[in-house]
Amino acid sequence: MPFTPAPQQQTIELGEQGNLVIPESIRHHLNLQPGEKLILTLEPDGSLRLASLKTQIQNLQGIYKDIAPGISLADELIQERRKEAQS
Repeated sequence: MPFTPAPQQQTIELGEQGNLVIPESIRHHLNLQPGEKLILTLEPDGSLRLASLKTQIQNLQGIYKDIAPGISLADELIQERRKEAQS
């Protein structure tokens, strides 16, 4: 069974303009850089989930790699669009 680390919790404060500051230790652990896009999800139980857009894209790309191993579905789509544009 794979090792699953315990969730980390830290208290943060909501700024006057609604800004949140992600603690340095969390930013470092997740390799978050200034200006990086994040996705904020309101969960059905009222909790918030914050994820890196870059990580979400990488995870989604991994879903389809078993369907067409060795083939870039994005490259195929781009080629199709280019052919359509030439017509």
